[in-house]
Amino acid sequence: MHDLKYIRENPAKFDAAMKQRALDPQAEYIIALDKTRRDAQTSLQEAQTERNAKSKEIGIAKKSGDDDKASEMMEAVSSLKVKMAELESAENIAAAKLQGILETLPNMPFPDVPVGLDEDSNVEQHVWGEIPTYSFEAKQHFDLGENLGLMDFESAAKISGARFVVLKGALARLERSLANFMLDVQTDENGYREIVPPALVRDQALYGTGQLPKFKEDLFHTDDGFWLIPTAEVPLTNLVRESILDEAQLPMRLTAWTQCFRSEAGSAGRDTRGMIRQHQFSKVEMVSIVHPDQSDEELRRMTGCAETILQKLGLPYRLVSLCTGDLGFGARRTNDLEVWLPGQNQYREISSCSNCGDFQARRMKARFRENGEKGTRFVHTLNGSGLAVGRTLVAVLENYQNEDGSITVPEALRPYMGGLVTISADR
Repeated sequence: MHDLKYIRENPAKFDAAMKQRALDPQAEYIIALDKTRRDAQTSLQEAQTERNAKSKEIGIAKKSGDDDKASEMMEAVSSLKVKMAELESAENIAAAKLQGILETLPNMPFPDVPVGLDEDSNVEQHVWGEIPTYSFEAKQHFDLGENLGLMDFESAAKISGARFVVLKGALARLERSLANFMLDVQTDENGYREIVPPALVRDQALYGTGQLPKFKEDLFHTDDGFWLIPTAEVPLTNLVRESILDEAQLPMRLTAWTQCFRSEAGSAGRDTRGMIRQHQFSKVEMVSIVHPDQSDEELRRMTGCAETILQKLGLPYRLVSLCTGDLGFGARRTNDLEVWLPGQNQYREISSCSNCGDFQARRMKARFRENGEKGTRFVHTLNGSGLAVGRTLVAVLENYQNEDGSITVPEALRPYMGGLVTISADR
């Protein structure tokens, strides 16, 4: 949600930010709606004051026996009630329109975010690791998994339809091992507090983090009013909804491993084979709730925490700064980590780490009180994958594949795999 005061005082800057998001100017319309709402509110308050005054006059007139005066005041009060109802309606209509536009406008990018329309304008910051070479033609993960007999899309389709998978044996354990490894690193080394949150949430939670109302079609909804979470960002961030924190509680760093559910409504025809884009997948999420002065530094820290996982697994990747046209709805700045997939011969996103500023906090009414201050300020919220577990499994399969179709288990995962060194067809 945007700060109306900022829009009133900086209309040109706001419109420039929306233009970077490929949107038409919005400030003039927003300011006009806000003025209509505020004028109606002021007139309503004045009418209420006048009504109260005339109601007192009625009592005084009746007490003094001045029936004509009392009758005159009663007619005036009756007219004021009609006027007040009209003003209240006008205020509510303007407020609803204002809310409707504000809740569907994306966050403003930071001034130094690269400007561009789409991913072609994203900026590579650095590359880590060497791209592996093979004496054989590298296979994609779904061919490797199916040939091992441990990745079953056909059975999943019978059970649930397209964009699902059944993992078996060593690959099932590999997914569990990856998640446990990620959680251990994020909690033991990086200072995140592990949370087990609900996977079903109400409207308010998704509204707070910005998925509703704009992205309703991307979500799964139950018949009794719940939504399946698209990411643990939703329940983790909403832990501070409608709260006033003490400054000493900041920063809050939370992590969770959950199943995530997305309809992939806008992905028809994309990544239809394999595990890259599924309706159900697991992810280790990181969320930070911080002082506004610390959010950019926290983004650097969070990105580094995600990079640590890739480095420990020995997976080549690159860090990319997203341009204004490729930012997510709630983000002011985003760093993407893209892992190298030999089977596809390209980098693919495995983590997005975003600084949302106070955008989500305003929607959630999440504040903090600075030491020694009476007033409150909105916190800043950040979120990032640490990492997407399924995509990390894909990256391990493709980067650690052998000519015979077996998979070498990365050293960091062997303790979690019971000492297993190689995943082969008989496992």
